[in-house]
Amino acid sequence: MSTTESTTDSTAEAPRAGYRRSAGTPRAEARRQELLSRVSDDLAVNGLVDFSLRRAARAAGTTHKVLLYHFDGADDLLRQAILQLRERRITTALAAAQEPAARTLADRVRAVWSALAGEQSRVLDQAIGLTMYDPARYAELGRTASERYLPGLLQLCPADWDERRKLEVAQMIMATLRGFIVEWLTSGDMAGVQAGLEALARAVEREEAAG
Repeated sequence: MSTTESTTDSTAEAPRAGYRRSAGTPRAEARRQELLSRVSDDLAVNGLVDFSLRRAARAAGTTHKVLLYHFDGADDLLRQAILQLRERRITTALAAAQEPAARTLADRVRAVWSALAGEQSRVLDQAIGLTMYDPARYAELGRTASERYLPGLLQLCPADWDERRKLEVAQMIMATLRGFIVEWLTSGDMAGVQAGLEALARAVEREEAAG
């Protein structure tokens, strides 16, 4: 069963009248985050294919009714789990780009790509497919990716650049790396992607050398 079919079927398990929503108390929020973390870990290992509320419940060690108490159905849980994985990935990527060995912007771009192509890449790359396949349901995944990645890329640009130049270069980097992800996901040609990455690094080096 495909991811889209599975989440559609699971949405049929939407809360019936009488289900209480999580009240938002500190205790309830802590429990919600615990469940979300377990589901996110499962996605990181097993991907999005055949995701369902019942599979998520098994991964979280609970029942689908408990998940429906804390989340607004399968789609809501899936989106939140993907967003949590993305936050982990962004943190890893930006931390790698800020290592002392990453002295130039080109070095930082290579470091960011290494993190993007590393752990948890499969499920997040599959999420790009969801965004393109069904934007009405999953547009938030694409929109929030740009919103979260762009500020970090702006910070990686040289401090003496003006804001417009930072934005132009950061947008170029983000769009190009996203294109590499799609190319890798659809063709599996990592050698070609790596060649493209080096061309991007040279373009960034020329931009940086221009002062």
